[in-house]
Amino acid sequence: MLPIDFTVAIRVFNAADRLPSLLNQLRSQQHTASICWEVLIVDNNSTDNTAEIIQKYQAQWLPCSELRCVLEPQQGAVIARKRAIQEAKGTFIGFLDDDNLPALDWIEKAYKFAQNHPRAGAFGSRIFPDYEVEPPQNFDRIAHYMPTMLRKESFQYDTHLRGMPVGAGLVIRRQVWLDHVIGTQIIQGPVGRGFVLKGEEIEALWKIKAANWEIWYNSEMSIVHKIPKWRLEAAYLLKFFKVIGLSQHRFRMLRYQPWQRPFMFPLLFLNDLKKIASHQFKHRQSSDLITACELQFFIGRLLSPFYIWRQLFASGNQSN
Repeated sequence: MLPIDFTVAIRVFNAADRLPSLLNQLRSQQHTASICWEVLIVDNNSTDNTAEIIQKYQAQWLPCSELRCVLEPQQGAVIARKRAIQEAKGTFIGFLDDDNLPALDWIEKAYKFAQNHPRAGAFGSRIFPDYEVEPPQNFDRIAHYMPTMLRKESFQYDTHLRGMPVGAGLVIRRQVWLDHVIGTQIIQGPVGRGFVLKGEEIEALWKIKAANWEIWYNSEMSIVHKIPKWRLEAAYLLKFFKVIGLSQHRFRMLRYQPWQRPFMFPLLFLNDLKKIASHQFKHRQSSDLITACELQFFIGRLLSPFYIWRQLFASGNQSN
């Protein structure tokens, strides 16, 4: 059997209504004749008929590819991703969520970019939003957190100001991840549809970057992110942005050497206080939803160190 070049890894949870569109798009991928690829679905303990949908597609899948499924009973984005990396056969792994639709040349563009950038440990996709309903006014101020990514030019994430690519549409070099993303991740990501500290892939990517591998954004490979109505409702958005804020301390500290962190903490804390005061003053006459979401993010970021320390203390006590 020929070695697998590329694995498409999909974490699903109760995705029976969303998965067919994604699998149809993958089954129609173009210009892959020279690429040996597979699709690996990690069923994160679905309770609907997701398994039946997968079996139906397996029975009529492409003869030149393979569609596999493994069950991961322990829910959580980090746990499902770890299982996918363990089970994948590909040199490269491209991650898709069950609400993503890759372009018909996504696999081709991803594999070509990987071949042309041998020092790239990971790289992200261009992400177009597909909103079920019209988003709130001024939504463009916060849309990138959903996530969306519309930059037309490729670039390397060479400074912390650029951030990191998100998990949807992310491609990794499997062995690089296995070599450098070690130990327990503090940020565990979504569990089902619940709210846990988010941005789990960013923590892993900082470890890869610290090992002198390059992290890139590849504008030539694109996906559509389907965003349902309930993710644009006020109650969801306010909680969503507070949770994102609560995750920030971990990401910030990864930018610095251990000896620098005690000095940076008070500076960042004071800067967050200043940011909240500035935001409140600037928007003192505004009561729109987007302004409220931004404030929740800033408050969450201010409280983030204490929240994460409490979580670590609690988990340490449970393990004793």
